Amino acid sequence: MTRAAQTSPARVIVIEDDEDLRLAVSTELTASGLRVDTAADLAAADAALSAADYDCAVFDRMLPDGDAIGFVHRRRQAGWAVPVLFLTARDSLADRVAGFEHGGDDYLVKPFAVAEMSARVLALCRRSGAGRPSVLSHAGLELDCARRQLRRDGVLLTLTDKEFAVLEYLLARPEQAVPRGELIEHCWDTTADPMSNVVDVVVRRLRRKLGEPELVHTVRGVGYRLAS
Repeated sequence: MTRAAQTSPARVIVIEDDEDLRLAVSTELTASGLRVDTAADLAAADAALSAADYDCAVFDRMLPDGDAIGFVHRRRQAGWAVPVLFLTARDSLADRVAGFEHGGDDYLVKPFAVAEMSARVLALCRRSGAGRPSVLSHAGLELDCARRQLRRDGVLLTLTDKEFAVLEYLLARPEQAVPRGELIEHCWDTTADPMSNVVDVVVRRLRRKLGEPELVHTVRGVGYRLAS
């Protein structure tokens, strides 16, 4: 029996024009186990949000090409439901209320502690996955996504973040051929080279850890399949 779950780690986009702050925020979120993409303005954010699915978006309010609350408001009117955290130096009550009224889910005033920012983003990511089961099981494997634990036939195994992400994606699609490019898109950030062998390296490590009989099979010319 297989139970579906959200692919992990969660994917976040950070839109911030200050390069140093953008790096600090993305580094902290990556250290928290999230996949992080970044953008420096609303145009780049629009392109990224149209090309990929995200569990949370972190917006600096005042960007070179406009106020982010107008951008978020327009997307909300079009049905966009991704949780949004606004980062801003504008700390008046009116500004905070405007952030919520225009589609924000949380509001953090600069300067802020990156640890608090990370905790808020993780909470929003959990909210975006609310109601979805967090355990996957198939062919003797049981992957607890919430606790980030894997067992095979009851034996606890230790995985790296990337091994966990790849296995979870395959477990959510048992017996299906999953292309390498799809694994890169969902388990790595946008800096990953789709022509590299990063997926193959992670799969080799996974096979060693999972042991025999082999569960992750190569589908020639396509990618990989999790089979019984």
